[in-house]
Amino acid sequence: MGSPWALFLDFDGTLVELAAYPDSVIVAPDLGGTLMRLASGLGGALAIVSGRPIVTIDRYLGPHFDVAGLHGAERRVGGVLRPGHTPDRGGLRLALDVLRRLARDEPRLVIEDKQLSVAFHWRMVPELEALALTTVDRALAAAGSGYRIQYGHAVAEILPANVSKGGAIDEFLTLSPYAGRRPVFFGDDLTDEAAFATVNRHGGVSVKIGEGPTAAGARLATPEAVRRCLADWAASGRASPEEIGRREAS
Repeated sequence: MGSPWALFLDFDGTLVELAAYPDSVIVAPDLGGTLMRLASGLGGALAIVSGRPIVTIDRYLGPHFDVAGLHGAERRVGGVLRPGHTPDRGGLRLALDVLRRLARDEPRLVIEDKQLSVAFHWRMVPELEALALTTVDRALAAAGSGYRIQYGHAVAEILPANVSKGGAIDEFLTLSPYAGRRPVFFGDDLTDEAAFATVNRHGGVSVKIGEGPTAAGARLATPEAVRRCLADWAASGRASPEEIGRREAS
């Protein structure tokens, strides 16, 4: 397997297709096995980098992998949880109160309380996007300066201001077994652009899933294409990220 590489993978929209509700995603039955083979071949240098909490990633993939959860507010490396730096939850409770007042009358607006952050989804009611965004702005003002907004596909998340997926990858690259390797990151959303920028800065390979403007240097069309790519790497015993652009053109 390609020992020069460290592999970082987003979850929603990258390893699995997006779903109407966060709990409705479907994980391909062979995905966990593929990732375990890849992680073994990479000497353990594989991590999930997601907006989901670590406990949720474990529920879907098993507790086998290094994870940066909640955009990096949670981190687990080699089975050890690393302390994060997050503001007091009091501000987040105030933000939740603002969001709940709007969602109370519209059950298709989904509030996802992740304890260290809160995501507000309007995928089921796209016509309410403007109202949802205005409400999230008010919620951020209630939360205070320790938090920021991260926008995504029909979702806005209030999370600690000092965390990002790019920062999480930067930290991983200082730790064994990631240090000294070239990073590869697959992601699909606005939440992943900071990670693409970080990977590009380290001379790695950044891969955008789907359409839209991006800082990523390569692109795959769908999560299914990602799973095929990872399965091919696992079967061949060789990760070849630099071939992704040529692969899709062929």
